[in-house]
Amino acid sequence: MKLYIYDHCPFCLKARMIFGLKNLPVELVTLLSDDEETPIRMIGKKMAPILQKDDSRYLPESMDIVHYVDKLDGAPLLTGKRNPAIEEWLRKVNGYANRLLIPRFATGAFDEFATPQARAYFVAKKEAAIGDFSEHLSHSPGLIKNISDDLRALDKLIVKPNAVNGELSEDDIHLFPLLRNLTLVAGISWPSRVSDYRDNMAKQTQINLLSSQAV
Repeated sequence: MKLYIYDHCPFCLKARMIFGLKNLPVELVTLLSDDEETPIRMIGKKMAPILQKDDSRYLPESMDIVHYVDKLDGAPLLTGKRNPAIEEWLRKVNGYANRLLIPRFATGAFDEFATPQARAYFVAKKEAAIGDFSEHLSHSPGLIKNISDDLRALDKLIVKPNAVNGELSEDDIHLFPLLRNLTLVAGISWPSRVSDYRDNMAKQTQINLLSSQAV
């Protein structure tokens, strides 16, 4: 199977996670940010992730990919219950996290920005959507304080470092991509249980953290 992705994309990370958790082989193909032709040819619109299954058919939508792969062997991993408190925490933090993350993605060392044209495409699209990146970056100190406070609240919700609710569930699929991408932001205060969970999930899913390029 092939999985077409952008490295920074949280939805792509969700699809990547299930392969890592189940230790299943998959060929990762990073699309250039400005490559509209390839995804449109495959599924009729520009989006990622896209899974090319063994029968060569294409499957888009991150959670559809997660459910498909998890059930392939008849032994699904994501059998734990969800915690409404985790869902509420994610709703709150996702309401402002992109103001920290998207301007930093734009300067990051991601393969989807391997050409100047691909990076410029991303910047133009995202600034049109959320506004001037420099304006958002100027508010980083306040946003970093907010996320540090919210991570302290999350710390109390983490049951085990290998599964947020004690047993792997969809909450893990939704939570880890945000935590992974937040490692791109310098100055965040990470409580111990959150950092243990983040690091453990990175190992389980075989997905790299971004701390080495944090700004």
